[in-house]
Amino acid sequence: MSIRNNRLSAEAYQENFADIHPPFETRDAALTEANRCLFCYDAPCMKSCPTSINVPKFIKQIATDNLKGSAHTIFSSNIMGAGCSKVCPVEKLCEGACVYNMMHEEPINIARLQRYSTEKAMENKWQLFERKPSIGKKVAIVGAGPAGLSCAHTLSREGIDVTIYEKEAKGGGLMTYGIAAYKVTPEFCQDEVDYITAIGGIDIKYNHALGKDITLEQLRQNYDAVYLAFGVGMARQLDIPGEDLAGVEDAIKFIYELRNNDYSKIAVGDHVAVIGMGMTAIDAATQAKRLGAAEVTLIYRRTQAEMPCTQKELDIAKLDGCKIIWLAAPKEIKGENGKVAQLVCEVMKLGEPDASGRRSPVASGETFTLDVDMVIKAAGQMPFEELVQASNLQNNKGKISVSGKSTTPTAKVFAGGDCVNGGKEVVDAVQAGKDGAAAIVKEIIAPDYILECELKPTFNN
Repeated sequence: MSIRNNRLSAEAYQENFADIHPPFETRDAALTEANRCLFCYDAPCMKSCPTSINVPKFIKQIATDNLKGSAHTIFSSNIMGAGCSKVCPVEKLCEGACVYNMMHEEPINIARLQRYSTEKAMENKWQLFERKPSIGKKVAIVGAGPAGLSCAHTLSREGIDVTIYEKEAKGGGLMTYGIAAYKVTPEFCQDEVDYITAIGGIDIKYNHALGKDITLEQLRQNYDAVYLAFGVGMARQLDIPGEDLAGVEDAIKFIYELRNNDYSKIAVGDHVAVIGMGMTAIDAATQAKRLGAAEVTLIYRRTQAEMPCTQKELDIAKLDGCKIIWLAAPKEIKGENGKVAQLVCEVMKLGEPDASGRRSPVASGETFTLDVDMVIKAAGQMPFEELVQASNLQNNKGKISVSGKSTTPTAKVFAGGDCVNGGKEVVDAVQAGKDGAAAIVKEIIAPDYILECELKPTFNN
């Protein structure tokens, strides 16, 4: 067993990391799917979308060949609607709520239709929003991820000048650096950032990290408001012996390296264990397999009924040949010559139900050992606690504390996205950015000012 790179041919890498969700190939295919929609009056799909996209309306616009109108409807609620159409867990959001499910029929392919119109808009560079003249107000945003970009676009539309400070060399945040390459490419992420900033009034300063290149106090002094959207950090530590051995990798770092390098340059083991069962764990496992690992095993301390990932994501891992071991927790990593050699796991069992009826896993005392040469940690992400504390922000275990949806106790400072909630979906971060923009506008323009994105969309047949 060994960790090495360049396991496959260039053609194999290209095939393994090709788009897993291909778009509609023809206009007729998109129109056929759009015309399946029942255009529900009180649409459950719309209610299940964190950004409240008017799903029946944008699908009706596709059905009537009004692609610009369809893209405008989507982007009005979710400026990252193109990216979200690729990465959203739609089976537990809009498509999971589709009324066709109750009729035991295939739900409308909402994500694919959303991708159809939004990608047309991006390809043709349709600028669907007009920025109001500058009103002389300035806002600093920390983080050019989904929350920061959403907040920036919303503010810019109101004539507010925005400067985003981003620690990385590219924008997009989790979309660019933390999601499997076969779901969304780095090139697409760059196109999406460019499309969002094309409205004007948004300046992104890359390679500028809070706490290193700039301070929160400096931003407060130089801007009318500050919006913090710097996300969360690396994977949670396992706190077990052997965690410092060569071959133990952080899932986010593993995916980050994959997103920034040629596939053939990413080292992967023959026998890989992935700890966790969230979306990041699935992405790490499937990508390890597609990089050429002979065997990949996912380890999860709970049961399948409690897994954070969706069934669709789990099915992808299974189709790629990944193995799953339920009710098992890592206990020790053993090594040889400073490198990973074995993973010792403890068999878990379900304990007595608590007040809510949930049965948490408890150790059974029984163990088993896997021969591995690589362990990828994906048991949740840690907030940037040191950064938050150094910025003198009120926090809860490193997550920024807010009142309402985005207001912090620190004057002129607002926050949203993963740095507040600890890590949710991209679409949740987009909504957090809209909420932050609304709070900032009320602070620096007028308390009763209502943004277009705050108006609840309605659909009439």
